[in-house]
Amino acid sequence: MKDGYIKVKAVSPRLEVGGVSFNKEEIVKEIKASIAEGIKILVFPELTLTGVSAGEMAYSSVILNACEKALLNIKFATQGSDILVFVGAPLRYKDNNYSCAVAIKSGEILGVVPNLGKMPFFKDFINIGDEKYPFGTDLLFSCKEICDLTVGVIIGDTVENPSPKGFFLCENGATVIVNLSGASELVSSEEIRRASIISRSYATKSAYIVANPSEDESTTSGVYGAHNLIVENGDILAESKPFEKKTGDCVSEIDVSYLTNKRISLGTHMESVKDIYFSFKLEKTTLTRKISNTPFFPEGKEELKKRCEKILTMQSRSLAKRLTASYSKGIVLGISGGLDSTLALIVCVKCADYLGWKRNKITAITMPCFGTTARTKSNATELCLSLGVTLREIDIFEATRVHFKDIGHDENDHSVVYENAQARERTQILMDVSNSIGALVIGTGDLSEVALGWSTYNGDHMSMYNVNSALPKTLIRHVVAHFAENADENVKNILNDILDTPVSPELLPAKENGEIEQKTEDIVGPYELHDFFIYNFVGKKFAPSKIYRLALYAFGFKYSGETVYKWLTVFIKRFFTQQFKRSCSPDGARIGSVSLSKNDFIMASDFSYKTFLEELDSCLPCAKGGGPLAVEGLA
Repeated sequence: MKDGYIKVKAVSPRLEVGGVSFNKEEIVKEIKASIAEGIKILVFPELTLTGVSAGEMAYSSVILNACEKALLNIKFATQGSDILVFVGAPLRYKDNNYSCAVAIKSGEILGVVPNLGKMPFFKDFINIGDEKYPFGTDLLFSCKEICDLTVGVIIGDTVENPSPKGFFLCENGATVIVNLSGASELVSSEEIRRASIISRSYATKSAYIVANPSEDESTTSGVYGAHNLIVENGDILAESKPFEKKTGDCVSEIDVSYLTNKRISLGTHMESVKDIYFSFKLEKTTLTRKISNTPFFPEGKEELKKRCEKILTMQSRSLAKRLTASYSKGIVLGISGGLDSTLALIVCVKCADYLGWKRNKITAITMPCFGTTARTKSNATELCLSLGVTLREIDIFEATRVHFKDIGHDENDHSVVYENAQARERTQILMDVSNSIGALVIGTGDLSEVALGWSTYNGDHMSMYNVNSALPKTLIRHVVAHFAENADENVKNILNDILDTPVSPELLPAKENGEIEQKTEDIVGPYELHDFFIYNFVGKKFAPSKIYRLALYAFGFKYSGETVYKWLTVFIKRFFTQQFKRSCSPDGARIGSVSLSKNDFIMASDFSYKTFLEELDSCLPCAKGGGPLAVEGLA
């Protein structure tokens, strides 16, 4: 349970309809197997002890008495263990009988939740054997040691009659919903159920563990397929599909700390809710779930194509709105032959086509200076000519030298002054050219650069609208590649060479052989690592120590612990110290789930990073000493 991960399981055990003794033994077997697997929360289907298809006979006095005795045996099976079990059983309460979920932990029954359909919420006590237990529809089961883990219960949820109870439970503190379902299968129910659970999980920022009956149920009036799901904030972590196997089970690890981060604004506990507390031993959780090392884009080829096309549409439409709203007569942008300005140019072209503009209303300006290489300059020029935009070349050698003379800077001093003077000269040209033709200056800086502050303040940091501000570098690469696939042969060849060019600001003179001297990833670190950090730090609000461990797990042995620690430290320092640039950044539409625009992300510009580095160092005592924590599949 390190970092908030809880190993959970939904299972559809073997079954005899009405065979309480047989079913009890199967339940006990599943509990023992789950304890051996390290499962912390185990969920069975509705009426596990009788079968949901038992009908009215499930509530006969013989069956009810047998179920009470079976529950006492089942609770003994959990003695000495650290597993929380939810079993479905028919139980007698006063003059009525109910389908119930029984929560069992460490040899004790914690509470019983009945299915009352749409009846009001209530709480009382119920007798099972000689003992009284909490009994109510609004019970919540909360872990003493893990404040982010609170479990709510839904019973009898079906495709035709989905329960709204999950919203109530989540508003009152539940981060995990266990769904003891009794749904049979219809031709379309798999897709509908999946979509329904995904939607509810996403809307409530919660995890759903859904257990459905197995194929052993009666087929008198329906067929059952053991369709089980584990869903976290709208993402399916594990699934046993209908009829995949006779008895279905699925296992994964829910991140309850992430859910708390996502759903902090949903609400607070109300007085009507009853919390029942239980304990878990705090142990490491071996991860089996997928932790993507490319979290900003899907891994499937077709899904990636759809994502890239959608991004280009969103970028070009957002730009179109800004152009029309500002009555702009054209577009101006700097083009360097690098990845970001290439995508910005592509977006401008798609926007012009959408507006019905001639492409010559796009003025692309290449501004060579001390670090410009023949390769990038050639690619920039050829791309502009191939796309039919207006190309201007304005070299800034002399203007920059005059500026150096004005401020008393030695041209041989290749310090930050040397670099930033070039960036600011280029921005001045873009702004003044745009004024002269009544056009808008389009920015090119991406989300990765925004997070790291990898831009010159009031240089490439500034524009009139930034189309790339919400896209990380790793995703930009895929969007450009997607456009190249559908372009004519000449454009495709140019774009492929741009994709193969090392990322660089080209502000320092090239090597003697003409190659790029200044490579960004050598200075600030690999963009794939930084994009992973951005997604988990900003999007998921994870602590640095958790991000460190997840990076080792996600990237396998590609990066050592020392390497991950080094670049994560760089990320933390730069992220906080460069906030002042984000506080006055140009507008740019939000495209994905992570945004650092001044409207979406608010932070004091002088917020200290020290507490975050202290958290990383205190949790990873070996990291700085050359012996980082091993991956071991642990997070």
